[in-house]
Amino acid sequence: QVRLELSGGGSVQAGGSLRLSCEASGRDYSPYCVGYFRQAPGKEREGVAIIYDGDGKTTYAESVKGRFTVSQDETKSTLDLQMDRLKVEDTAMYYCAAAHLSPNDCNSDTLARIAYWAQGTQIIVTS
Repeated sequence: QVRLELSGGGSVQAGGSLRLSCEASGRDYSPYCVGYFRQAPGKEREGVAIIYDGDGKTTYAESVKGRFTVSQDETKSTLDLQMDRLKVEDTAMYYCAAAHLSPNDCNSDTLARIAYWAQGTQIIVTS
């Protein structure tokens, strides 16, 4: 069974940077769909960055494009989310998730339905 442990998070002023790291254990070496989600109070959960680690294809939410970068280490056991030029509206609880999915099914909606999840971590961006 896959276990995910999320670290990082915290509070930062707008314009600053934070980094999240999601460590996976118990996964095999076949391709996974992995990614980060967030949920702000009163809002729907949003897929922030999703990557199919079989070929590295990555998709970002429009709201974070150009500011957030997701990356994976060579062993595919760690998935990082570098968040730059943070905005107040990035304030949310952040989660990482992973699931065995085909490349065509690797998207935020499908991943959210069947994924293994890490506990969330709070990101607060102040003005």
